[in-house]
Amino acid sequence: MSASSTRPSYAAVLRMPHATRTFTAALVGRLSYGMVSLAVLLAVSRATGSYAAAGAVMALFGAASVFLSPLRAALVDRHGPRRALLPMAALYAGLLGTLAAATWRPGAPAAVLGAVAVAAGACTPPLGPTMRAVWGELVTDRRLLQRAYSLDGVAEELLFVSGPLLVGVLVRFAPPAAGVAVSALLVGFGTLAFVTSPVVKNVAVRASRARARARTRIGRGLVQPVVVAAGVGLSLGAVDLLVLAFAEQRGHGDDTVAWIFAALSAGSAVGGLLYGAVEWRAGARVRLPALTAGLGLSLAAAGLAPGFATLTGAVVCAGFFVAPALTTAYLVADESAAPGARVQAGAWVNTAVNAGISTGAAAGGLLVGHLPVGAGFALAGGAALLAAAAVGLGTRYPRARPQKQKQEAGSAEQARERR
Repeated sequence: MSASSTRPSYAAVLRMPHATRTFTAALVGRLSYGMVSLAVLLAVSRATGSYAAAGAVMALFGAASVFLSPLRAALVDRHGPRRALLPMAALYAGLLGTLAAATWRPGAPAAVLGAVAVAAGACTPPLGPTMRAVWGELVTDRRLLQRAYSLDGVAEELLFVSGPLLVGVLVRFAPPAAGVAVSALLVGFGTLAFVTSPVVKNVAVRASRARARARTRIGRGLVQPVVVAAGVGLSLGAVDLLVLAFAEQRGHGDDTVAWIFAALSAGSAVGGLLYGAVEWRAGARVRLPALTAGLGLSLAAAGLAPGFATLTGAVVCAGFFVAPALTTAYLVADESAAPGARVQAGAWVNTAVNAGISTGAAAGGLLVGHLPVGAGFALAGGAALLAAAAVGLGTRYPRARPQKQKQEAGSAEQARERR
């Protein structure tokens, strides 16, 4: 359905037929992902009495979830959201329920918990990439699609802030395993409501020949957004430990660290909303390296901060670029995806972000032990700057998408967006 006659605003996005219902259902399911990491970590550490075991289980859970994401997305593209997501969600919720039962009381073997966690991670339904693919089907005006992706990114940011807070409330009244159980319920109910939406039911499953063309095009078109996503993830993953080290060196407590992390999320949310509301003249492939460079420069400047207030300001500035950079990466990935591969395209960007965060966290641990914190921030910013430079080289050779021209022709803004 086209929305070119509608004023391009966030309200216009939610006024699209069935958009509010579908988006809300997806957010309910995705809230599970904001809760599950902390809930599993607390539940396993309580059940085994070992932080090392809890960390190992979480690493296995995260690796299975992240690195198998493109494969699960390919199943959604091949069979459609209803036929693919429902079995995934049922298995995922059931395995989380098993993990919750196993960790409800102390004494569970760490090896058993690790096996269940790996199985659960392997079944994680790709609700985020599928929702973005649904936005692409629902919204054919590229200006309105930018707002839809910005709204989606900001909402996801808020979910990953509120999720741990909800776990914190739950563990005051129940064992940490209750948080795992609630995560299972959320993803089950959210996915069921999502796939029964008329919009999702009508998402077309493309022919096998279109999917074969998609595999060729994905390799070329996804390079830029995947590189940016990995660079952003590397930077953010290192920043968490660098902030901890900064606070410790200056005698600040954990409450101070929490405020800085909140400032980063707040900056990202505000930046994402502002970015989505602007009528950009430059195409998405031109904006992509500029936004990534802005993140890198802000993080490098954070390394010069003499105190808590200036570091918070620098982190807020860095946050302004996070959601816009990732939103643009998803837009470019969607433009690059051939029919029948939109969920896969978004999943590759998702995988790159998460893999970058994990790698950045590991690298941050090494940096904190061997380099001054300021140098660590400079290197974290350098990762984003390097990604921006690599992506910037590719903007000279834009590729249009013939299959979308019939949907987006007739608009000067849409023509610019194809560059």
